[in-house]
Amino acid sequence: MSVKNIALPAWLERGVADLFPAGTSEELEKNLALRIADFSKKGKPLRVKLGIDPTGSEIHLGHSILFRKLRAFQDAGHTAVLIIGDFTARIGDPTGKSKTRVQLSTKEVEKNAMTYLDQLGAGKSPENALLDFDTPGRLEVRRNSEWLSDLDLLKVIDLLSTATVGQMLAKEDFGKRTNSGIPISLHEFLYPLLQGYDSVAVNADIELGGTDQKFNVAMGRDLQRHFNRKQQFGLLLPILVGLDGVQKMSKSVGNTVGLNEDALSMYSKLEKVPDSLVDSYLTLLTDLNIDNSLPSNPRAKQKAMALAVTANFHGLAAAEAAQVDAARLLFGSSDEMADVREISISPVNFPAKAFYLLSVIGLCSSSSEARRQIQGGAVRLNGSKLTDPNHVFFDGDMLVGKVIQLGKKTFRRLTN
Repeated sequence: MSVKNIALPAWLERGVADLFPAGTSEELEKNLALRIADFSKKGKPLRVKLGIDPTGSEIHLGHSILFRKLRAFQDAGHTAVLIIGDFTARIGDPTGKSKTRVQLSTKEVEKNAMTYLDQLGAGKSPENALLDFDTPGRLEVRRNSEWLSDLDLLKVIDLLSTATVGQMLAKEDFGKRTNSGIPISLHEFLYPLLQGYDSVAVNADIELGGTDQKFNVAMGRDLQRHFNRKQQFGLLLPILVGLDGVQKMSKSVGNTVGLNEDALSMYSKLEKVPDSLVDSYLTLLTDLNIDNSLPSNPRAKQKAMALAVTANFHGLAAAEAAQVDAARLLFGSSDEMADVREISISPVNFPAKAFYLLSVIGLCSSSSEARRQIQGGAVRLNGSKLTDPNHVFFDGDMLVGKVIQLGKKTFRRLTN
């Protein structure tokens, strides 16, 4: 078969925004389709690197795009090399930042790393996890402090010699800050070099990243060449636009869907995603065929997407229950809800006013915030809107089993 007739498998090509090097070279090191075909013949798995810096504690759907692709490589028989950037997190990736990031302590980074692994499925069966932690040979979890904390000054100088100041300033984020007169600390220049050195340390064949990571992934290729190693392929995936339909999904913007959210909250958010984003959510967050297997009606398609994504993280039964419950809430039904996270009213002293109730059970951070939320029409009890922050609940028993809703995102069943 000629090189031109060898294509990337559909599972790999789906959603890919950039692949480099790409083309029809007959060299294995420059043609990923050939490398995949070679694996099929010889059975030698590729080492697929994905680095994550645990600078926060929550993984959201935007992050999951890369993990889904990494899982696809695992399921195809390759080795996922998940690098916990416990060393580089202390520097902080400057990508997309308009100022120097606050450096985290070792304790903070490790705590975040453990929550990341829990969300990715550590300790769960592969069927119920985002990554396969169980199948032998499918996953290596490495911390880059293994090799970076032992670098001596000579090695650091060697790394610095592989890049120029001009190259660093050509990185979009650094260039913007320079042009705006915003300071760049010298240690920030080290980040892409250290992240690139990870590829050398783990002998990566492929590195996954978002489209905003191209500079860092390319740096890994440069350093592999510098150290006379086989160069990795860069496989970049799109940045997911958040629920607002404008900015990338980011916790700081408040337009996220977290992996740890209950099924009803997840489904309810997703079924409100703008129509213009539904196809990209289907492509990047599901395996559904967006051309043939989905309804043409935009609202029905939106619901199908919400159901499929929720099922990926909670199972089909829980997703279907959430879909039914979301409809009940929408139409104000008092029917009992199936899959809502519980919250206790035991700290509340009754009789209690509505604003006091919300603040004491922790749905609002203060009484004043609770008043604002109620007056703004953001609070519902079993689908009925609460409008008076001074409404009095005389007995907790009348609330037990009911679902309280804050905005479009938060649902809690009240318990004793």
